[in-house]
Amino acid sequence: IHSKKSMSRPELTGHASLFYNAKEARKYDSSSRMIGVQREITDRAIELLRLPDGKPSFILDVGCGSGLSGQVLEEKGHVWVGCDVSRDMLDVANERIERLRENTSDNSGNDKEMMNDSDDEEENSGTMISTGDLMHHDMGTGLPFRPASFDACISISALQWLCYSNSKSQIPKRRLTRFFSSLYQVLRRGGRAVLQFYPETSEQAILISECAAKVGFAGGVVVDYPNSTKAKKHYLVLSFDRAYKAPEGLTDGSLLAQTQTGVRVDAKNNSKKKRPPKKKKGGVKTKEWIVHKKEVQRKKGKDTRPDTKYTARKRPTKF
Repeated sequence: IHSKKSMSRPELTGHASLFYNAKEARKYDSSSRMIGVQREITDRAIELLRLPDGKPSFILDVGCGSGLSGQVLEEKGHVWVGCDVSRDMLDVANERIERLRENTSDNSGNDKEMMNDSDDEEENSGTMISTGDLMHHDMGTGLPFRPASFDACISISALQWLCYSNSKSQIPKRRLTRFFSSLYQVLRRGGRAVLQFYPETSEQAILISECAAKVGFAGGVVVDYPNSTKAKKHYLVLSFDRAYKAPEGLTDGSLLAQTQTGVRVDAKNNSKKKRPPKKKKGGVKTKEWIVHKKEVQRKKGKDTRPDTKYTARKRPTKF
C-alpha cells in the first residue's frame, strides 16, 4: 500500500519510464485537466524565454512526454525536437505528429485538385505545419546534440526526476551537473532555457540552481503564485548573460491583469492587517472576593490596607 505522500509524488515510485507506461501515457494525454495545465505552463515558459517576435525558433523540449508542450510550440510557429525517457509517452507523441502530417498531406492534395493555376499548386504543395522530431533519451546522461544547435530550451515537469536515485549508479548531483553541462553546450550563445519543475523540498530547488550555476549559467528560480498550494509553479530561468536577473514571479490576480492589458502587474495587498482584540483576563474581581483576599492576607500577618467605602470601586478612567 502506498502512502499518501508517495502517491502524490510519482518520482518516489521508481524510474520515470516505469511510471509513465502505456496506460499512464494514454491517461496523461486524454485528461482535459492535464492538457489545460500543460498548456498554461508551456505558455508561461515561452513567455519567460523572451523569443524574438515574428521569427520561428529551433527549440529543444526536454522531457517532452506525449508532446503536449510541443503542440503549443507548433501553434506559435516554432520548430522543436523533444526527448523523453519513456517510450510509451513518445509513442503517443509520435501518433499525434503522424496524424498532423497525414492531415496536412490530405489537405494539400485537395487544394491541388481545386487549384487551376500551376504556380498556385506549387506554392500550396510546399506548405507544411511545423511539427517536431522525437528522441528516446535519458536527460541525466547528458544531451546528445551538436554544440550550439538550439535557440532555446524548455522543460515541463521533468527536471525534478533527476533529484531521485533509482540505483547506486544514479547520483542526483552528478546527473544534474551532466545535464546542465550538456545543455550549456547545445544552446546557442544568447539563448535561454526555462525549466519548470516541482521540487519536493527547498533543498532540491537549491541543488538544482547550484548545479546550473556551476557550469556557467546565470539566472534563477521564478516562483509563480508562491502563496497558493495548487497554482504554485517553479521555473528555472537560465541565460548566458552573467548580468541577467530572473524576473519576478506572478502573484494572485496578475495573470488576469496580463491577459487583459498585455502587461504583467503584480497585485499587492496594501490593506493593513488588523490586530485581534486583546482578550480580557477571565474572572470578575467582585468586592466580596477582594475583601476575602485582604482578610486572608491579614491572617498571614501581612500589611494590608483597611477596608473603606472605596474598596473594590471601579475607577472612572485610567491614570
